[in-house]
Amino acid sequence: MPDVTLEAARTIVAAAFDKSRELGLKPLTIAVLDSAGALKVLERADGASLMRPEIAIGKAHGAIALGMGSRAIYQRAQEQPYFIQAMNALAKGSLVPVPGGVLIRNADGALMGAVGITGDTSDNDEACAVAGIEAAGLTAETG
Repeated sequence: MPDVTLEAARTIVAAAFDKSRELGLKPLTIAVLDSAGALKVLERADGASLMRPEIAIGKAHGAIALGMGSRAIYQRAQEQPYFIQAMNALAKGSLVPVPGGVLIRNADGALMGAVGITGDTSDNDEACAVAGIEAAGLTAETG
């Protein structure tokens, strides 16, 4: 399975911060994980609060672990809260079931990793993740 490259991860982060500035968002923290869930890049904007790295990683980790964007995990939590609670227990509390965790796929649809963003509203976090992934020439999967 191909992994997101360091160069692509850096492009994703830079483009996501560009989108954040364009939208005038609060300070973001951005995590890019490879397809195995290992941290590739983490950047925390000046002024971002203390737990933001863990939240960003949790959004991306949950997406990879369950094979769906964190928006879909959020929707599943609305329908089956006990299931998502159980998944979070199995994940040792590292699953953050709100939008902002987006899967990264290549042109063939192969999973390459995930981006997790936190700091503004979940919808804005997700929009920045999608913008970053697309700027790297890759495909974003939110659902």
